[in-house]
Amino acid sequence: MRRLIITMLVSLLASSSFAAEIKTEEAKTIYAAGLIVSRQLSVLNLTPAELEIVKQAITDAYSGKKPEVDLGVYQEKVQNLAVARRKALGAKVAAANKDFLEQAAKEKDAVKTDSGLIYVSLREGTGTAPAPSDTVKVNYRGTLPDGKEFDSSYKRGKPFEFRLDGVIKCWNEGLQRMKPGGRAKLICPPETAYGEAGAGDLIQPNATLVFEIELLESKK
Repeated sequence: MRRLIITMLVSLLASSSFAAEIKTEEAKTIYAAGLIVSRQLSVLNLTPAELEIVKQAITDAYSGKKPEVDLGVYQEKVQNLAVARRKALGAKVAAANKDFLEQAAKEKDAVKTDSGLIYVSLREGTGTAPAPSDTVKVNYRGTLPDGKEFDSSYKRGKPFEFRLDGVIKCWNEGLQRMKPGGRAKLICPPETAYGEAGAGDLIQPNATLVFEIELLESKK
């Protein structure tokens, strides 16, 4: 299996014109293998020159050439590099979002809480606001500060139902300010969202998130 994956990756790396040939299911599967490896490498935030080194390592391994380094020695160094680069990326993202948070706090009707959450009511609801452990049903759209969408219940065509004590702090706190039928914008600094860990491919370490949420119902 390991040799098969390497074979597929070398096929991907062999020619820059290969992308034009991704038509069959087998070719698409090989391409998917490359995407999987790319996600695993994304933590390193590779430069183009470093990506070329990765390509060389894959080619060397497939061809049976003696490795340039002892993997037993460098495996821990790879992990340490990943941690260091992830931390550096988080610092960069936090700095880039600082002005966005400051401007968002000045938005009309914005309320900044002690946690750093910035809450903007878009439409007031009626009835009783949910308690910290209630179950709620919502429609929502999540974006990054640059407007890039990373999640949406609207696109899935189905509301999201969950207990408030099982989601990020920003949602738990923000939804307690809402009443059924209401809509609000939650601007979530990283400490109220996914923090230094980030989440998935799109939510980087220390990412600020923006949610537009419609509270459909709340129940005990």
